[in-house]
Amino acid sequence: MLSCTGNQKKTTHMEKGNETLVCMETTMGNITVKLYNETPKHRDNFIKLTKEGVYDSTLFHRVIKNFMIQAGDPQSKTATDTTTLGNGDVGYTIPAEFNPKFFHKKGVLAAARQGDEVNPERASSGCQFYIVTGRKFSEAQMVNMENQMNDARLETVFNTLARKHMKEIYKMRKAGDTDGLMELQDSLEAQARAEVAKEPALKFTHEQIQAYTTVGGAPHLDGAYTVFGEVVDGMDVVEKIENVGTNRADRPKIDIRILKATVIE
Repeated sequence: MLSCTGNQKKTTHMEKGNETLVCMETTMGNITVKLYNETPKHRDNFIKLTKEGVYDSTLFHRVIKNFMIQAGDPQSKTATDTTTLGNGDVGYTIPAEFNPKFFHKKGVLAAARQGDEVNPERASSGCQFYIVTGRKFSEAQMVNMENQMNDARLETVFNTLARKHMKEIYKMRKAGDTDGLMELQDSLEAQARAEVAKEPALKFTHEQIQAYTTVGGAPHLDGAYTVFGEVVDGMDVVEKIENVGTNRADRPKIDIRILKATVIE
């Protein structure tokens, strides 16, 4: 297996616009990613953690076929076979850097994060990341997904508003005040629709549809997780990792480790 240093000549010619390359030497082969300059907070943080050795010896702890492979949990360095992984961090988050130019096509690098219910600003994990494998979609499926994602957006806003009235809701339920509950629900639905209407409805671009119907990816994640790079060499390694056997927690049954991550200067 080539080391990341040994792989440098093979990958540097792929660099565009002075984008930084990071090579991850894994137990299944090397994966080289380029980091987008348009997402500087995520780029600089990934470079910092790589140079500090944070990713060295970490596992790909969550692997889902036709979706993605995830790594970067510091706790995975010394994890046993039964250790629950995915909650490790470095003590901070990164503000979201959504850019419509970048979306979840196959091969992109993106930041993991906690869910909307505890993380409404959708801040990224300070260290955990995933590489998309995904699958291909038909144009009809893309249209259906647009509708589903717009409905989900409305539901998320409604649930956020409802949480602010939980004491009031519990009180009405306890008193059996059905009329009051219905009135509040109607009011919250109107507020949610007004809030959602402030921004255009989600609509996939021609570039997204072209990518998702030919290359594939995970379009349902667009606009919700920060994409900050992409694989430029070693996608075959990503696919090998994607196809390993996993347990009920989506953890590979064999340890797949990032032996060393290196910034290619």
